Amino acid sequence: MKILVVDPMHPSFLPLLEGKGLSADYRPELTKEEVVAIIGEYDGLVVRSKVTINEDFLQQAGGLKFIARAGAGMDQIDVDAAGKRSIALLNAPEGNRVAVAEHAIGMLLCLFNKLHLADRQVRAGIWDREGNRGLELLGKTVGVIGYGNTGREFARRVNAFGCRVLAFDIYIGDFSDKYAQQCTLAAIFEETDIVSLHIPLSSETLGWVNKSFLEGFRKNIFLINTSRGEIIPLADLVWALESGRVQGACLDVLENERLKTLTTAQKEAFDYLAASDRVLLSPHVAGWTHESYVKINQVLVEKIAAFVNG
Repeated sequence: MKILVVDPMHPSFLPLLEGKGLSADYRPELTKEEVVAIIGEYDGLVVRSKVTINEDFLQQAGGLKFIARAGAGMDQIDVDAAGKRSIALLNAPEGNRVAVAEHAIGMLLCLFNKLHLADRQVRAGIWDREGNRGLELLGKTVGVIGYGNTGREFARRVNAFGCRVLAFDIYIGDFSDKYAQQCTLAAIFEETDIVSLHIPLSSETLGWVNKSFLEGFRKNIFLINTSRGEIIPLADLVWALESGRVQGACLDVLENERLKTLTTAQKEAFDYLAASDRVLLSPHVAGWTHESYVKINQVLVEKIAAFVNG
């Protein structure tokens, strides 16, 4: 089986494949156009984010039997188009679930304890104890939307801080465990102090957490997004922060992460978020630790080998 790898991978990837009796053409230097030109020669494709796999792409990939994404999200792949061609889709959410959960916890603790502000102030010679008085997680009710790999890992950790955890997921049934209680979305709106998003980007979730959504909470919440930025329109989040419906936000992802291409409206919203002491930002790195880089390879190679071997 001929396998093409088109994005940079951790050096462990090829040896792991070889350990399963498989090999691959490692071509991260290829442009998008060059990938399209040669994809018809291959049975398998390993990708991170270089190419968008849509109907046009798949028309050039007549022999493709599987697509393996080195990560969790599959939003760059037309799942329906691949399904019509019986192309197996593989990903590795198990590989970075711990990284995402720890990052979300880290951002939340930083925001609650104003560490981002206190650090800057002390470095500048400002010793403001009262202005940096923080909040405790103990006793807060946390709503986890999406109880897959990362949602469950986040619930496990926030539960250890003495939080009550409610979880909502439309794709999973009967998933209550010792870390979280399954609930309705209505219960999330009614009872939570903190909401953490762990859902994929799809036609249903695109722009889902908008002004109408954020108006639905009985309490003024803290919001964490380590999933996909397009789920939250930036302008609606700014409204929620200005109105107080969102007290603070931890954002590892943004509606448009190519900051040089922001529209005028997006730039205005981004500038507000960047200037706000109630917002923490990171550059889509929640799942991108040194350890997860290796673990994603391990998970993906196991799935590729299982597929190849039937």
